[in-house]
Amino acid sequence: MAPPVFRFAPSPNGLLHLGHAYSALLNFDRARETGGRLLLRIEDIDATRCRPEFETAIDEDLAWLGIAWETPVRRQSEHLSDYRAALERLSALGLVYPAFESRAEIARLVDAREADGLWPRDPDGAPLYPGDAKSLPADERARLIDTGVPYALRLDMAAACQRVAGLTWNELGEGPDGEHGLVPARPEAWGDVIVARKETPTSYHLSVVVDDALQGVSEVVRGQDLFHATSVHCLLQVLLGLPHPVYRHHALIRDGEGRKLSKSSRSTGLRELRNAGISPAGIRRLVGLG
Repeated sequence: MAPPVFRFAPSPNGLLHLGHAYSALLNFDRARETGGRLLLRIEDIDATRCRPEFETAIDEDLAWLGIAWETPVRRQSEHLSDYRAALERLSALGLVYPAFESRAEIARLVDAREADGLWPRDPDGAPLYPGDAKSLPADERARLIDTGVPYALRLDMAAACQRVAGLTWNELGEGPDGEHGLVPARPEAWGDVIVARKETPTSYHLSVVVDDALQGVSEVVRGQDLFHATSVHCLLQVLLGLPHPVYRHHALIRDGEGRKLSKSSRSTGLRELRNAGISPAGIRRLVGLG
């Protein structure tokens, strides 16, 4: 039997904080405990925010923590053709359509919908797509694309869910409400999610399932903030004929006011803590892995 494969997949758009350290250490510890492999993946598809100096800092901080990973490192920006191929497969199934509304236009549409009552939100609290681009005639879509109008490619969630029934995933960790074991997937709660944009042939949802499959990841260890998104990932895995890893979602490290840590929370940045004299063992104690 092949050894289990784990991955830590940060975005180089800022410095790592205690929450990243916790997730990276959990993956590293699981790989050691099971005789498995640990991969590092750099999720750098956001060219406007990701910077080389942050990737260098990621390498330095992880090495300082005592974490070792296999090389070469997979950088998403170097594998856009993989995501484009997956997108073309979804398109061939008739499950993708372009939507041309800007963020401001979507906000106005949501406001208009909410004049008649609360517009539904996804599990992250963002409003579901309120537009009608799915019903645009093909010639009008082509005209808008030819004129250079920006667009997002969205998954026709209703059509996608008609193709798949009884989706579940195996949860080895725990969801925000204590979910464990075989968890029913509910991708419809996310509406018509974005799977790519005009300038980038992928999104987080699409790239993460493609990467995990191509890298042979067998156990995904990540924060509970991504628990509900697993429903979308399970759906895409089935539509694309990709294998299903098991999932282990872990509790989030929060600040003194109970908020999830962010890269702008400098007091919890690994670099600041390191410069203040905290040791790697001290970091483990701070995140509860003494």
